[in-house]
Amino acid sequence: MASFTVVVGDPETGSSYQLEAEEQDANRFIGKSIGEEVDGGAVGLDGYTLEITGGSDDAGRPLNPDVAGANLKEVLMAERQTGYHPSRDGERRRITVRGREISDAVAQINASIADRGSTDVDELLGDGEDDE
Repeated sequence: MASFTVVVGDPETGSSYQLEAEEQDANRFIGKSIGEEVDGGAVGLDGYTLEITGGSDDAGRPLNPDVAGANLKEVLMAERQTGYHPSRDGERRRITVRGREISDAVAQINASIADRGSTDVDELLGDGEDDE
């Protein structure tokens, strides 16, 4: 069974939340690509819609939005993009990246809140409780 760590960013507050999606909830992400939307109920954010913005596999290789599919591919990168930051002008390097589609090989998914629900995020996740 698939399980993912889903890092949800809140663009309004600038906060991020690290959540777990396991078994049936994780299956809602499989087959989706970067840029697609998924129901937030998969990670406990009922009524919210999340947009997939990226991720990485279990070895730390990033998902690249320019590579189709879910397999590994070596891409010659010549400019700054996901997974490559050249140190000088004209530098090129062949980097192994994973395609934009989410599969069971992905370990972490990055997402952003696209549509908000009626309940506050802190209330849904239980983070709004006072520490005594």
